[in-house]
Amino acid sequence: MNSCQTLRSAQMNQKLRICAIDAKGELGRRVRDMGLVPGVEITVVGKAPLKDPVALRLRDFTMTLRNNEADHIVVEPVE
Repeated sequence: MNSCQTLRSAQMNQKLRICAIDAKGELGRRVRDMGLVPGVEITVVGKAPLKDPVALRLRDFTMTLRNNEADHIVVEPVE
């Protein structure tokens, strides 16, 4: 089994699968509403010069998340 990490620590062009979302309340609802739910595969497609925000590709669209949001998303690498 692969080790899980937070999305903030993911590398560019890394393919990942969401293991868990540990955000609660409004942030948790908003993250899930964006389609970030356990089992979904994502790819890190960009990071700003100061590493915040991070750009993700999932399904057929690209989104960005701030690091404080990415800290609540637990992912594992896809082989």
